[in-house]
Amino acid sequence: MAKRILITGGAGFIGSHLADNLLRHGYIVRALDCLSPQVHGDERARPQYLDPEVELMVGDAQDPAAVRRALRGVDAIFHLAAKVGVGQSMYQIADYTAANNLATAVLLEALVERPVQKLVVASSMSIYGEGLYRDAQGRLVTDAERPLAQLQAHDWEPRDAAGNELTPVPTPESKPPALASVYALSKYDQERMCLMVGRAYRIPTVALRFFNIYGPRQALSNPYTGVLAIFAAKLLAGRSPTIFEDGYQQRDFVNVRDIARGCRLALESKAADTVFNLGSGQRFSVREVAARMAAVLGKDDIEPTITGQYRVGDIRHCFADISRARETLGYEPEIGFEAGLTELASWLEAQDRVAPAADASSELSLRGLTV
Repeated sequence: MAKRILITGGAGFIGSHLADNLLRHGYIVRALDCLSPQVHGDERARPQYLDPEVELMVGDAQDPAAVRRALRGVDAIFHLAAKVGVGQSMYQIADYTAANNLATAVLLEALVERPVQKLVVASSMSIYGEGLYRDAQGRLVTDAERPLAQLQAHDWEPRDAAGNELTPVPTPESKPPALASVYALSKYDQERMCLMVGRAYRIPTVALRFFNIYGPRQALSNPYTGVLAIFAAKLLAGRSPTIFEDGYQQRDFVNVRDIARGCRLALESKAADTVFNLGSGQRFSVREVAARMAAVLGKDDIEPTITGQYRVGDIRHCFADISRARETLGYEPEIGFEAGLTELASWLEAQDRVAPAADASSELSLRGLTV
C-alpha cells in the first residue's frame, strides 16, 4: 500500500514541488497549510500550481486540532511550515516565534500521541551565521563575525585578529551555529526540538539545512521571499534591484527541484538523528546573480542599486559542503544555475505582472536595522 505523507506548509513554494516529486514516486500526499496572505494573497485560495491529487487541509500548524486531523492515517511527515525572512524576524518577533517554534512544539506533542515512521524537518543555512573560513596559515575559522565598527567603516570582508582577510570555504554540518537573527534562532530551535523529541520517542528524524532556494512558484509579491524572486519582481516592474554591502557576498543557490528530490531521498534513507546540508555546492556573488537574472529577463539595461549598507542579521559568505548528503543520501544536484534561471524566466513570462510589495529595505531602515 502506498504511504501517505503529510507536508506542513505543503501549498507553498518548496512544499508544492516536494508534493510533485512524491506523487511521481507513488506516494499519497496531504498538505496542511494556512495559506498565509503574505505568500498566497488576500484571497487565500488553493494555488493553481498545487497538483489536484494533493489533499489540501487549510489550517494553522499552531492549532492542535488542525494538526491532529492532518495526522490521521499519515505514515511520515515533512515539516516545512514556517515564516521565512531574516530581516522581518527582527521586528515580528512574536509572530516568528509562534509560527516556527510554537507550531513545531504543537506538532511534536501530537507525534508523542501518534508517532510516525519518519519526520523530516526543514532547517536553514541561516543557523551557521557566517560560513567557514581559513586564515593565512590554513587554519579553519568558525567564528568570523564582523564587529559593528568594521561594518560602519564599509570594510566588508571578515578578518583575523591581526586584520588579515579570511578566505571563505564550503561550510559543513559540523560548523558550530552562530545565530544572528530571530529567524535563525527559530530554525535552530525547530531542528533541535525535532531531533530531541524524535530520539526520545524513537521516531527516525532528519533535519535538512536548506541553502538559497530559487525556482518557479516563489511569491513575487512577498518582500521577504528568496533573493532571486525579489530581484525578478523589481526587474519586471522596471525597478532596480537593491543589493546590500558591495554585492560581492557569496551564496549557494540551489534549484527547488533539487531540494524536492533531496527531501524525498532523506525520507527514503535509513538516516536518522542527523542533519544534512542541501545546496548546490557552488558559490555566486549576489552582484553576479542580479546581473544573470537581468540578462535572462531581457533587462540588462537596469543596473542594481548597491546600497553600501549592512542589514542586521546578514552575513558575508556562506555556501554548502554537501559531502554528507552525497555520501549518505545519494543526493546530487542536477539542475545547473544557467538552466535553472532560464526555467525561472520562462515561468515568470507566463505570470500576471505582480507589482513588488513594499520595499523591505525601507522597513528595515525605519526600524534602525541597517547600518
